[in-house]
Amino acid sequence: MIAEKMKQMVANSSAIRAMFEEGNRMAEIYGAENVYDFSLGNPNVPAPEAVKDAIVELLEENDPVALHGYTNSNSGYADVRAAVAESLNARFGTQFAGKNIVMTVGAAGGLNVILKTLLNPGDEVIVFAPYFGEYRSYTSNYDGVLVEISPNTVDFQPKLDEFERKITSKTKAVIVNTPNNPTGVVYSEETIQKLAAILEAKQQEYGTQIYLISDEPYRELVYDGAKVPYLTKYYANTIVGYSYSKSLSLPGERIGYLVIPDEVCESEEVQAAANVATRILGFVNAPTLQQKVVAKCINEKTDISFYDRNREALYQGLKECGFTCIKPQGAFYLFVKSPVEDEKAFCAEAKKYHLLLVPGSSFGCPGYVRLAYCVAYETIVNSLPKFKELAKEYALSDSVS
Repeated sequence: MIAEKMKQMVANSSAIRAMFEEGNRMAEIYGAENVYDFSLGNPNVPAPEAVKDAIVELLEENDPVALHGYTNSNSGYADVRAAVAESLNARFGTQFAGKNIVMTVGAAGGLNVILKTLLNPGDEVIVFAPYFGEYRSYTSNYDGVLVEISPNTVDFQPKLDEFERKITSKTKAVIVNTPNNPTGVVYSEETIQKLAAILEAKQQEYGTQIYLISDEPYRELVYDGAKVPYLTKYYANTIVGYSYSKSLSLPGERIGYLVIPDEVCESEEVQAAANVATRILGFVNAPTLQQKVVAKCINEKTDISFYDRNREALYQGLKECGFTCIKPQGAFYLFVKSPVEDEKAFCAEAKKYHLLLVPGSSFGCPGYVRLAYCVAYETIVNSLPKFKELAKEYALSDSVS
């Protein structure tokens, strides 16, 4: 008999993964070219050529036993951590050293490491809806309590008045994800400054430490000159989680890092605990070959012009069909208002046209659906006639004719 906690997790298993698996099933029946799968944020832009070159060089130049062995520290290779710190300092004017970096098994591994490090049972973790649904499971893993801030559906900036009211003496962490999954919204500098001021005041009020966790897998995926504030510069108790899944198109390689600055309260203790958490969670250390690869490719980026073209085509196409959505500033998601209150019913109807969308309730924001536009451009173009047919069912096309 499986654990009681797992029964609930199985029952509420990821709608994103379920839709992705449904897409694979439908592709076998109808042909992949006739299924328009916008479910999973799986980058379709190839990794930079430098990544392949780095892998080949590392395999040819290194002792395979050393290259594939355990790292001396569970936090990763010292030279890789130093390279990451130096890159961040050059880009953001920070003053990190290798000791401030913990190499992780992607952003998901990093979030689990830091939540394991920080949470006692019953501690509260605040998230801003809409948010990545796995935050629920990551918090539950360590018997924390997830506290949702309801969505601001005008511009999807966080509702800071509600945030201020919901902070309690049990609040241990706040997770911020910008550019945001699922909306593509970038939180403004004004938003971050106000959020930081609220946290500072609440720490003083309760005499506690509240950690701001910045989940940043989409930092480099921004458009139209948008700027993403680096949060350690606004609030001392900030910890950054990062992944190369999107910036280098390496989602399956599971490589990322945590930044634990010296300014964090009891930073040495937090750093040491994150090192131990990496081991006892079973990661042991981040993949060694990929650590070396990202160090060699520290300044490489994927060509986001592919995503930008998809963004423009899908946004304009859906608007012309009569759908309502805000234009994303970053990431590769479009968050679209469902034409009916029950967005799950809308997703089911869309599936009849071989359009696979993810319901917004998976992100704590019912009434909306998410589309991941990290797909082939042809998928976007070929899907638009199907979206137009779908819109006609809800008389959306009439409103824009």
